[in-house]
Amino acid sequence: MRSLAVAVGCLLLLGGVALVAIADQERVAALTAVKAEIVRVERAMDESHGENLELAQKLTALRSQIAEQDAEIGDTTGFLR
Repeated sequence: MRSLAVAVGCLLLLGGVALVAIADQERVAALTAVKAEIVRVERAMDESHGENLELAQKLTALRSQIAEQDAEIGDTTGFLR
């Protein structure tokens, strides 16, 4: 009876060790996937930051044009020409 209990205990111990090893592998795989996603998001943010900078420059130029045109429209006497 003791030998049966020892055998069952050993099997349970080996099963537990196997489960811990599998869980650790899954955790490592999940961490790797998260790190890869972080890198992808950072690259996308860098790209969008550059695009946003270009759009901000265009917007500034357009605002300047609008201000000039608004000044021309507002000058009813023709004094500013």
